[in-house]
Amino acid sequence: MTTNQGIEGTAFSFEVLPPMRGKSIESVYRTIDRLMPFNPRCINITTHRSETIYHELSNGTFEKLSMRTRPGTVAIAAAIKGRYGVTTIPHVICSGFSAAEIEEELFDLSFLGIHELLVLRGDRARGENRYTPHPSGHEHAIDLCRQVNRFNEGRLIDGTACDAPTTPFTYGVAGYPEKHEEAMNLDTDMQHLVQKIGEGAQYVVTQMFFDNKKYFAFVDRLRQMGIQVPVIPGLKPLTTLGHKSLLPKTFHIDFPAELVKEFEHCHNNDDVKALGVEWATQQARELRDAGVPCIHFYSMNAAQSVERIMRGL
Repeated sequence: MTTNQGIEGTAFSFEVLPPMRGKSIESVYRTIDRLMPFNPRCINITTHRSETIYHELSNGTFEKLSMRTRPGTVAIAAAIKGRYGVTTIPHVICSGFSAAEIEEELFDLSFLGIHELLVLRGDRARGENRYTPHPSGHEHAIDLCRQVNRFNEGRLIDGTACDAPTTPFTYGVAGYPEKHEEAMNLDTDMQHLVQKIGEGAQYVVTQMFFDNKKYFAFVDRLRQMGIQVPVIPGLKPLTTLGHKSLLPKTFHIDFPAELVKEFEHCHNNDDVKALGVEWATQQARELRDAGVPCIHFYSMNAAQSVERIMRGL
């Protein structure tokens, strides 16, 4: 993963969320326009799984349909690359997709000249207590890594051969400084990460965290295990009072005691946004001073805060 010098020697990247089905891409452009002056190394494009909906027919019965509420990851990645000339990194996920659908996505991305990916398992379906893979898909992200590797070699899922891409895909994977929610413990979680790196992942992007000590400890353990790939810290600016309970519950992370104390003094979302900018700026400054190669911002619904953080750096 190459780096642009966005923050005094440390690169910067952020994510955008595809618009809801039927909505314009202009909201995505507005987010990017705010942040392009800071020379992002890349822009990540999130991908969401299909969801099952039930459509009522005229005879009173219901038809079961599979629908993606945020389609167009490939198209949006191509549009952003063409409009801004910046590296775009779409998320390619197992969740909700068959191996054949993923293969078609790889063909499309290769044709479009998009060669960097973030390979993820993805979330479980809404309402499910456990992750269930697509019947013709992958259970783990490492299986998806292997499919990308085979595609790079010109091998398709049906066993036939094709022309290997002129520019092979490179990819990163996710890492969890505080452990993935489904892992038995941090040791097993890190072993799974090491296996994905062994398959060819060239860098790691971490889940959001609010205590840099946990990031540094995570990197130290990887280095002790002989892993030398870049580990990109992921930061999330706090923006709403709801984040107090939503982020720990959804992402299985802890707030450090000092942040909890400050959060308790927030009375409205404006207070939270100010705290979020201050806290993330301190985190980013410490990470930059430690020489991390890149800082990634989870910028969904927080572009204004990310802009203020970048100005502060």
